[in-house]
Amino acid sequence: METLWAPWRMAYVERAQADLKDGGCIFCAAVSDQGAELVVHRGPLAICLLNRFPYNPGHLMVAPVRHGGELEELGPEELQAVVLELRLATRVLRRELGCEGLNGGWNQGRAAGAGIEQHLHFHLVPRWNGDTNFMPVVADVKVVPEHLRATAEKLRLAFPAHEGDA
Repeated sequence: METLWAPWRMAYVERAQADLKDGGCIFCAAVSDQGAELVVHRGPLAICLLNRFPYNPGHLMVAPVRHGGELEELGPEELQAVVLELRLATRVLRRELGCEGLNGGWNQGRAAGAGIEQHLHFHLVPRWNGDTNFMPVVADVKVVPEHLRATAEKLRLAFPAHEGDA
């Protein structure tokens, strides 16, 4: 495999590794404003932020504000808040990024592939027809064409505009 250099990504990798070693939770940090750079929307019971290591541009994660790793631990109000946040995020991604489809879901527990298993979160990945190209196949590399900060700012502005949509 050939190497594609992206040295700016090392800061993200090192920070994520340090957070996990320190026992920190990226979702709790985002709720407390310490990790707010990628937060695009927050409510009293749910938060939405960009994935620092996206599969595609606009890859979002929605989590309950309360720390915990189990779906069945959510109360009815928390569950409703998370689902409504997923619906709003879907609307924003479709209208603002023009995605043609979405992949969504969650990984609960290490055996299911959860990278951060201590805080329940759901992934929402925008998809476009033809968004796969030769890079992942030939070079084992995914190209994300927009910087995370630019995407975050764009989405931060878009969420309030779509909150009242049916």
